[in-house]
Amino acid sequence: MEFIKPLRPDNASYYRGRFAPSPSGLLHFGSLIAALASYLDAKHNNGQWLLRIEDIDPPREQSGASSEILKTLESYGLHWDEDVLYQSQQSAIYHEVLAELAEQKLSYYCRCTRAQIKAQGGIYQGQCKNLAQPANNSAIRINNTVGISQYNDLIQTQVTCDTKLAQEDFIVVRKDGLFAYQLAVVVDDIYQNISHVIRGCDLLEPTARQLSFYQILQHNAPKFGHFPLAVSKPGFKLSKQNSAPAIDKNNPLPSLFSALVFLGQHPPNGLQTASVDELLTWAITHWSIAQVPKSQEIILQV
Repeated sequence: MEFIKPLRPDNASYYRGRFAPSPSGLLHFGSLIAALASYLDAKHNNGQWLLRIEDIDPPREQSGASSEILKTLESYGLHWDEDVLYQSQQSAIYHEVLAELAEQKLSYYCRCTRAQIKAQGGIYQGQCKNLAQPANNSAIRINNTVGISQYNDLIQTQVTCDTKLAQEDFIVVRKDGLFAYQLAVVVDDIYQNISHVIRGCDLLEPTARQLSFYQILQHNAPKFGHFPLAVSKPGFKLSKQNSAPAIDKNNPLPSLFSALVFLGQHPPNGLQTASVDELLTWAITHWSIAQVPKSQEIILQV
């Protein structure tokens, strides 16, 4: 059963990467690292680089952030190859997938609260799986029959995740009716026929769930590579929630150069006074994913 028909024909030899920011704030240095790493890996491999705006959580979104993200990427020379995909416009496809999952009894309603799950050790134990809970005031969970806990990573090599967490029946629709990240990201990667996903190490464990979801949906998964997170101190990553400062769209060169250094690419010092196009041309030519540090986080020196 094909749950989703990809927008593009499947071609395993062709590279299609993407950058998928959420409009909960402006791009910061950590966002730039994600955009640049995914862009360079795509362009170095003669592939396409797509842009997706993950705007499916309105309470967290900042007014005007989507347009500012696009303007900032353009000022940094990071130009996408197709029309921007907005997740807020994908609802019909998400509902189609949810209906198919329900018909095949691969999902169910759950009324467990976070407090209840926390009291049982923090991992959902499947309490609602056979209770036929009503739809109102319920989340929707996947009947996770796969439970992948290990996978190969293009940067981190072999990744092993907590087995119990990997086997958990994860949420695809929240109690408030909003689509969950795990549903939207997998469905959209299939829809856009994404072949490679280069992103930060904060998503190592969600990747295991996503790989399970690909199998449940009977689709091949992309290849994943996770670079180290930029942190201000151990465990404290740069993020919009942590009020990380926005990068300067009027002076992109210093941040681009610093991001290349962070990614282990060793650009010549002379490029610090080059144009954005010259720096990116060098970076595309000399990009080496093997040189990206294999640590899960790097403390920024202020």
